[in-house]
Amino acid sequence: MAKEKLIQTSHTCKEVLIQKNNHPEEVIKEILAEETPVAIVYNGVSHVVMMVSPCDLEDFARGFSITEGIIKSLSEIYSIEVIKKDNGIEIHLEISTEKFTRLKEIRRNLTGRTGCGLCGAESLDQVLKIPKNKKNESKFSTNSILKALKKFSGQQKLQKKTGATHACALFDSKGDMIILKEDVGRHNALDKLIGNALINDQLDPKTQYITCSGRLNFELVQKVLMTDIGIMIGVGAPTSLAIDLANKFDITLIGFVKRDSFNIYTNNKKVIVG
Repeated sequence: MAKEKLIQTSHTCKEVLIQKNNHPEEVIKEILAEETPVAIVYNGVSHVVMMVSPCDLEDFARGFSITEGIIKSLSEIYSIEVIKKDNGIEIHLEISTEKFTRLKEIRRNLTGRTGCGLCGAESLDQVLKIPKNKKNESKFSTNSILKALKKFSGQQKLQKKTGATHACALFDSKGDMIILKEDVGRHNALDKLIGNALINDQLDPKTQYITCSGRLNFELVQKVLMTDIGIMIGVGAPTSLAIDLANKFDITLIGFVKRDSFNIYTNNKKVIVG
């Protein structure tokens, strides 16, 4: 069906007309998640193209810049401009000369698929050597985690509309949600979450943890490492490399969260009963 229109909501979706195979005479409306190629451009040089839900793009660019180690602080971003093109979107960032020079030295070009891929690391050593600034000894209760997960599933508005997106959320020690971001890619949602938390000065690693839909893989754990958050929760299971990385840097990984239970895969000392 060719007819479609852009729906202006807090999330960008498209409404399409479809037919069911068992009722071919009936035409019904369905809401789809929009997916757009987004190029991140530093100081006039395109660095990466990702497939992204076209909302919260400044947060996405900030978070990506931090979690990929391109900058250490948002103060190193001097300006951000989002430019719509006929074939996608470009996010132009002006960063410090020092960081741009370093970026050119480790230049990584790729086209990502829905936020996946190791963002062009040139060698295995680059992938596996991840800086960790502080050791996080924060502890959180099982009740807080279970409370958070109930809220997490209920607040994914775009997923409820489309059935095609992921979400990441930031919770405090009481299990109350601070920020939630959705995107067609988990990695993008996490970058949007981190970027938003940092620009609004809402990130406090000692009292917070992050929850993600789906599995926890190496890249997600790698991104969370850059924030000093000590606990990461996934609705699905972690991968083996994610567990290896979490053990190396003392992150607690929790997965397979059910209504009243979950699995602790690493560093269980940070989870207390009650």
